[in-house]
Amino acid sequence: MSNPLDPTQIVIHVDGVALALHVRRNPRARRLSLRTDPAAGKVVLVLPRRASLAAGVSFARSQEAWIRTRLAQIPDATPLMPGVALEVAGERLTIRHDETSRGATRRVDDILLVSGDPRFVARRVRDWLRAQARERVTSRAHHLATGLARQVSAVRITDTRSRWGSCAPNGRLSFCWRLVLAPATVIDYVVAHEVAHLVHLNHGPRFWQLVDQLTPHRLDAQAWLRRNGARLLRVGAL
Repeated sequence: MSNPLDPTQIVIHVDGVALALHVRRNPRARRLSLRTDPAAGKVVLVLPRRASLAAGVSFARSQEAWIRTRLAQIPDATPLMPGVALEVAGERLTIRHDETSRGATRRVDDILLVSGDPRFVARRVRDWLRAQARERVTSRAHHLATGLARQVSAVRITDTRSRWGSCAPNGRLSFCWRLVLAPATVIDYVVAHEVAHLVHLNHGPRFWQLVDQLTPHRLDAQAWLRRNGARLLRVGAL
């Protein structure tokens, strides 16, 4: 149940301009802070456990320039609708809807053809992208793990917003489905990163040495994700 005295979203007015902020209370936070959430296209005000909402609002108003700058830097959302072009593993596909067509969503040359009720185009495109992501990362992860004499227990495709991939101690790997919208070399790096965690569950020097053995793309891929990660998170954003 929400607390009317601690809302999840507030609007502050600075110089007559309304700025919407999402409010998140974090018991582990030691101070008031602001951060961007590119996937949601908003700025988040983080409140420590004992901080009042009034103190948070006052802090946010003092950071008006920062808020304006960060909001301006958040890319526009890319809807999954007919006519929109997507880069899938470096290949450009344009979404096309054909209500008279039958069968599953499928690629036809450089067209991603979606059939059925137009209300469900976005969901069907998202499902197709998730399936493509699963196919690409699963085969690559098992191949790399075999070379290290390690085993991948499972591969999950998720909608995480804070990381592109993760590795659990039990060998389960998870990847964000939006990773399939990155170039193939970037996908290769992220998979190699998580497979390397099957050997080293840390980010120490030996971990990075192993990543570089598994893929030659690390530095370029990291730079690409820094430049384009926020844009990928806005694909299919509601």
